[in-house]
Amino acid sequence: MRMARRRRIRAVQGPVGDRPLYEADVDLTGPLADWNAHLSLVRDKAAPLPEPLAALLVELTEQLTATTADAPLAALRAAGVLERIAARIGREAAGALADDGVTAEAVATGLGTTHSRALVLLLTAQDG
Repeated sequence: MRMARRRRIRAVQGPVGDRPLYEADVDLTGPLADWNAHLSLVRDKAAPLPEPLAALLVELTEQLTATTADAPLAALRAAGVLERIAARIGREAAGALADDGVTAEAVATGLGTTHSRALVLLLTAQDG
C-alpha cells in the first residue's frame, strides 16, 4: 500500500508585505500571459517532430503512466532503459549536427533551449 505524498507549500516572503505571495493580492495574469506567449514562440521555432514519432511518444507516455499505477517498479525500470536510449541517440544526433557544422545558436533555436545548453550538447557529443 502506497502512502500519499504530502507537498508542503513554502511561503515566499517578498516586497508585498508580511503575507506570503500566494496569499497576497498580487495579480500575476499579465506576467503569466507574457510567459505563455514566450513559450509559444519558442515552441513555434523548435524543430517539429515527425508525426509517427510524436504519436509513438504519446502512446509511450500513456503506457508508462498506466504501468506506473499498476507496477511502479516496472515503470521505473522502463524509465531507466529510456534514459539510456535517449542519451545514446542524443549523443549521436548532436555528433551528426557538430560534424555538419551546425552552430550552437541553430541547435538552441531548433530545440527551444539556451545557447549554453546547446553548446554543451555539441561539445559533449564531440568528446563522446
